[in-house]
Amino acid sequence: MTAQRGDPITTETRINDRIRVPEVRLVGPNGEQVGIVRIEDALRLAQEAELDLVEVAAQARPPVCKLMDYGKFKYESAQKARESRRNQQLTVIKEQKLRPKIDTHDYETKKRNVVRFLEGGNKVKVTIMFRGREQSRPELGYRLLQRLAEDVQELGVVEAAPKQDGRNMTMVIAPTKKPVKRSSSTPDAAQAESTSEPTSEPTP
Repeated sequence: MTAQRGDPITTETRINDRIRVPEVRLVGPNGEQVGIVRIEDALRLAQEAELDLVEVAAQARPPVCKLMDYGKFKYESAQKARESRRNQQLTVIKEQKLRPKIDTHDYETKKRNVVRFLEGGNKVKVTIMFRGREQSRPELGYRLLQRLAEDVQELGVVEAAPKQDGRNMTMVIAPTKKPVKRSSSTPDAAQAESTSEPTSEPTP
């Protein structure tokens, strides 16, 4: 038996003598339905089988309890959780900001950044920042986002369509392929994602 009756193994799951109800709906160690029994009888059956009486459905009336090796159950659950975390790929969202009147050189630089992010397996939130009277020309930002989506369509797909929120218009592109390793660094690879955007044209 992995746990002594009444040991405070966890504050979330009640076991053995910590189950303080007059009767429980008992489930056997192999999932068989025993039925509603007095708590004293359930504890006796657990002791005779050298198992723990574990409350698995506290909200039921009466509560549902199961006979099991609780220490083994916790160990296997922890193992499964670790395996799940190991197999889970962490999704990171990078952000790239542009101005609606960005020049060709700056656009190519920003596009290469987006390509690099997608190749790294990251989602990219592309933000068009409007200033002044530019807010009255949302079609400029929409066309720019469409152009970018088409330019990187081999690496990413639009997950969230362009949407205007105040002075900004955003779009999210998700990678369509697994991350690839870059054989060598490029000048643009050293450039961090922008937090502010210069523009080649003065703001009206």
